[in-house]
Amino acid sequence: MATISKSIVNQALELPAIERLALAEQLLSSLEQPETEIDSLWAHEAEERIDGYERGEIGTVSINKVIGKYDRS
Repeated sequence: MATISKSIVNQALELPAIERLALAEQLLSSLEQPETEIDSLWAHEAEERIDGYERGEIGTVSINKVIGKYDRS
């Protein structure tokens, strides 16, 4: 981490909790900018999958099977 970044972090950590929370929310929301190219690619992928399903080329899987694949209990 650059020296300037460390300085900013140290200053932020000295803020009262409510101000740190507000700062964290601002920083996180700055990362939530839409990526139109990625959104477009995902929309195209979703349409291709729907079309494949409607043509009978893609089947379905039950939610229980999907969850069971990742269940580690």
